[in-house]
Formats: sequence, structure tokens, C-alpha cells
Amino acid sequence: MNRKELLRSLKFILFSLSAGIIELGVFSLLNELTGWSYWPCYLIALTLSVVWNFTLNRRYTFQSASNVPRAMALVLAFYCVFTPASTWLGHYLADVLGWNEYLVTALNMIANFVLEFLYDRFVVFRDSLDTNSVARRAEKRGPSGGDR
Repeated sequence: MNRKELLRSLKFILFSLSAGIIELGVFSLLNELTGWSYWPCYLIALTLSVVWNFTLNRRYTFQSASNVPRAMALVLAFYCVFTPASTWLGHYLADVLGWNEYLVTALNMIANFVLEFLYDRFVVFRDSLDTNSVARRAEKRGPSGGDR
């Protein structure tokens, strides 16, 4: 793995951790304060974390200047598959089998992290990596960080 891809992976991890904090925080509040079943708490928390994660990763991790509605539509397509599958699995594990809701949420978050990175990197931003103003400024500074 080259240095640029390693840095991209590290950024994705950090932004995903921040999205995970948002997801767990919202999930915890809803789960503890509303008395709702697993799935509505999970869906609301997931939606908020996805918007946060998409915004940061598009700009800073993948540094994409691609068409935002197109990129969002591709991410929506991912979540049209992932969300029902993870919601059903979460409901089954937490509400039917009685698994701990936080363990189930953590497992869903890990699956989301791995699958979304691969999907974003190789589908959503494949042809637009490093094309935005952040990438252009970094290119001008050069590999050492100084001006050329």
C-alpha cells in the first residue's frame, strides 16, 4: 500500500470513528429515553452518522470534486441494500434472540465501516479521487509539505 492510500485509510478510520460516536450517542439516547424497539433507534442514528461521514469523507478522505448528487445517489444505493439488511439482522439479533443492543449495533457498525470504505473507494469516488481544492492545494505543497 502506498503512502497516499495509507493516509486515505487512516482518514477514513478517524472520520468513521467520529461518525460512530454520533451513531452510538444518538442510538443510546433514543434506546434509553424512548422505549422504542431496536430498529427505529438504529435507523435514526445510522442516518445521522451517514450524512456526517459522507460529508467529511467526500471532502477530506477521497478529496472528490465529483457531482455531489451523483455521489449521494450512489451512497444511497449502498444504503438501500445495507440498511434493510442490517436493520433486519439487528432486529432479529436484539429483539428476537435477545442479544445486547449495543453489541448488535457495534457489529453493524464494523460491517458498515468495512463495506462502505470499499464501496466509496472503488465505486463512488473511483474516478474522482484527489480532484477537489483540498487535493490541489496539497499537490502544490508537494510531498514534503512545503511550497515547490
